[in-house]
Amino acid sequence: MERTGVVVVGGGPAGMVCGLLLARAGVEVTVLEKHGDFLRDFRGDTVHASTLTLLDELGLGPSFAEVPHQLVERMRVQLDSGPQTVADLSRLPGPHKHIAFVPQWDFLDLLADAGRREDAFHLRMDTEVTGLTRAGGRVTGVRYRTASGETGELGADLVVAADGRHSLVREQSGLPVRAFGAPMDVWWFRLPRRADEESGGLARFGRGSGVVLINRGDYFQAAFLIRKGTDRLLREEGVAAFRQRVTALLPWLEEKVAAVESLDDVKLLDVKLDRLRRWHGDGVLCIGDAAHAMSPIGGVGINLAVQDAVAAARIVAGPLRRGELDQAVLAKVRRRRWFPTAVTQAFQRRIQDSFLKGTLEGTSSAARGRVPFAIRLLRRFPVLQAVPAYLVGIGLRPEHAPRFARRAPERIERA
Repeated sequence: MERTGVVVVGGGPAGMVCGLLLARAGVEVTVLEKHGDFLRDFRGDTVHASTLTLLDELGLGPSFAEVPHQLVERMRVQLDSGPQTVADLSRLPGPHKHIAFVPQWDFLDLLADAGRREDAFHLRMDTEVTGLTRAGGRVTGVRYRTASGETGELGADLVVAADGRHSLVREQSGLPVRAFGAPMDVWWFRLPRRADEESGGLARFGRGSGVVLINRGDYFQAAFLIRKGTDRLLREEGVAAFRQRVTALLPWLEEKVAAVESLDDVKLLDVKLDRLRRWHGDGVLCIGDAAHAMSPIGGVGINLAVQDAVAAARIVAGPLRRGELDQAVLAKVRRRRWFPTAVTQAFQRRIQDSFLKGTLEGTSSAARGRVPFAIRLLRRFPVLQAVPAYLVGIGLRPEHAPRFARRAPERIERA
């Protein structure tokens, strides 16, 4: 059996940040990513203000600035009377008063390049984890299979599950899950965009559906909300019916939506909202979506996952170096991150239950053409737009880079 200090399962934002920070702490870490590259579309592409601050602390700010991205300072809802700002990020404290939209593969490539500068960091692509190894009830490592069909085992003092909402490690660990459900799924697709068009984030809700547009430079990344479990039925209606639903919400998209040539261009996000009751077992720790699947509301999933990774690295690095890691240490990660996770999920559940469910069923005030009370309040008192901006852009209990991981700003040579 091969051996390393920590195996991180999954090369997403949580896994890569955790691996980088542990390596900077001098802990040997191996990140296993089942794909051959990071080129996967319609993943979470938001880098929030608190994550941008973290990149500055890690010395990665200059390198991130060179990655193509779009900055968004306001999130708006389209009303019959016109657009209404619901989150004004220019009111945020700190140097970053915006959210950056960047292709996730570019963000992950940057983290991988930073990791390769650390002797203790190892990244294996095309390596899928197929199971856990155990000894005396304790998780001692993972079994894996490469793209070429080779199999093996990799032992470790700790296995970190960062393999998303469908986490194999979470499933095989047998950790209890509390599921909250969701009234909707999301269809993702692209629409062309001119330089003089909508520059921020825009949402429009009507009877039975909703659409969100995110400026990605020369195109919009669009999200179309559908009722939970109706993906197959709606696809059977065909692309023409889909185009009609989109243009009914935003008529100015009529010509653009023709770019969706078939429903093969539309990708389904199966929305989940759940949380582990316990994030660890003996020798294993779950973070990010593996510990708590988030709704896409607010686009906060990546931010919470990155914050989990920072907290986990800070808490376990010392005990790992000293050979003193035990379950009491791992339990500290959940205690540290439970409050921001639970509160954020509570807000998402509130929005789901009080607004989105009624919108999709055609019974909400928005579906009936009335302006919801919360939006009327934000319009009357614009200063309150800082509240949703803070919850989305920074979040509760933002984590900062531990001292051992901080570096002076520098431009990293990209691979």
